[in-house]
Amino acid sequence: MIFVGEGALLRRAVTHAAGHGHRVDLVCSADPLDAAAADAPHLVAADVNAHADTLSRAGTDGIVWSLNNRQIFREPLLRAEGLRIVNIHNGLLPRHRGLPSVAVLFALLNGDTEYGATAHEVDAGIDTGPVLAERRFPIGPEDRYHQVMLRGIRACQALFEQILPVVAAGTDHPEPVAAAEPSAYYGLRALDRLHTYRDHPAYPRATDLGPFAAHAPEVTRALLRPPAPASPS
Repeated sequence: MIFVGEGALLRRAVTHAAGHGHRVDLVCSADPLDAAAADAPHLVAADVNAHADTLSRAGTDGIVWSLNNRQIFREPLLRAEGLRIVNIHNGLLPRHRGLPSVAVLFALLNGDTEYGATAHEVDAGIDTGPVLAERRFPIGPEDRYHQVMLRGIRACQALFEQILPVVAAGTDHPEPVAAAEPSAYYGLRALDRLHTYRDHPAYPRATDLGPFAAHAPEVTRALLRPPAPASPS
């Protein structure tokens, strides 16, 4: 197995996989310590797509896990022979595509009553591949950004541990997604309209980043922007 991503979520997944007897062939991240628990090779890759040949040669089972990963998989990695990429996404798909740091914010502003984590195959789109499994939890009327984000991270870890054995065995199957499920994408451009929500009743709790302020700099910067000047009448 190959792991691509960053942070504690990636490191816990690598540790869990190795501890349950799965061979970790390579860890692609910024921190070599992410590979230490599995005694695995480590690769620092600013663009993992530029290392498609390395990943193809390293993988012994063809499985590539993406966890807390901001890189977008593109050619030639997507067409690398023998590789299957599975992403653990912080958010419910297709409702919360894009950056989790932005999706959580708008989930609260939009009045969503559920959030969660999704495991899906990676294709040429962004968070558009077939869904393999998900874990949902309710969003309460008083829940704040940092609470939902933390529960989302925990859901990602639990979902990875749940789906790991079936992906490794090749017995998982895509779950059908209801046709009525809305699709939305939350990237950096979505933050350009954040100022229009300043009077929204959910704005205080939707923007209460708490300890995640340091991990969501794009949201922090958007919150510090001065309101856009009013258009002349």
